[in-house]
Amino acid sequence: MAYSPCPNDTFVFDAWAHGRVPGALSPDVTFADIDITNGMAERGESDLLKVSYAVLPWVLDEYALLPCGGALGRGCGPLVLTREPGAAKELAGKTVAVPSERSTAYLLFRLWAAAEVPGGVGEIRVLPFHEIMPAVRDGLVDAGLVIHEARFTYQNYGLHRLADMGEHWELTTGLPIPLGAIIAKRSLGAERLRELAETIRTSVRMAWDDPEASRPYVLEHAQEMDPAVADQHIGLYVNEFTADLGEDGYAAVRGLLTRAAAEGLVPPLGPDALEFA
Repeated sequence: MAYSPCPNDTFVFDAWAHGRVPGALSPDVTFADIDITNGMAERGESDLLKVSYAVLPWVLDEYALLPCGGALGRGCGPLVLTREPGAAKELAGKTVAVPSERSTAYLLFRLWAAAEVPGGVGEIRVLPFHEIMPAVRDGLVDAGLVIHEARFTYQNYGLHRLADMGEHWELTTGLPIPLGAIIAKRSLGAERLRELAETIRTSVRMAWDDPEASRPYVLEHAQEMDPAVADQHIGLYVNEFTADLGEDGYAAVRGLLTRAAAEGLVPPLGPDALEFA
């Protein structure tokens, strides 16, 4: 299995990864940023992966979306940052750095820009997410799309929030923001997929029951992140949708991918594409 070193993932999977979930299979874990795991999924390189919801239309023939373990929420969307305060219309024709073109953040950004930026933005430049805020600060790009802990740290770069993609999504749909998904190979079979989902749910509940147990694992992989920021990160991205997508979670996923398909950003989903075993 492969997931990111971000605090929400290490928090969720700590109990499973360290053999504390009774009766669970022992996983062989690879850490990789989500743009890497997206590519792994497209190549079918792992049994279970944390990926962006944006990549699902390309991988759901081989993988099933598990109903737990992922990242959805409210008030946790990507931000568009600029060096100076401004208005959305000022991005028309401008260069924007993004962490990936196969990411939920990118889909949310394009849906927002279609509604709010007359004539659309200009060049899209893909940069590793840790390079985006310095690039905006140094004037290498006009704006940057940032995710995760950048919500808490962008002021350290002297940057300004131009727009919140999640806020726009929630205002226009009323749905939570679908960010990261857990998928597993359909070839494992329906029974094994159900076992994996229950293992993940148990790992999540164990993390909630004893948050301190996961702290060494979280901080070991948090890339020198301040512990207080790691706690904020977990609080924002690990919630009721992590334990179970539920009706609103599935509506959010289908809503995002249907709107993105209508804009020509992703292939359309089949009617049963999100069905779980």
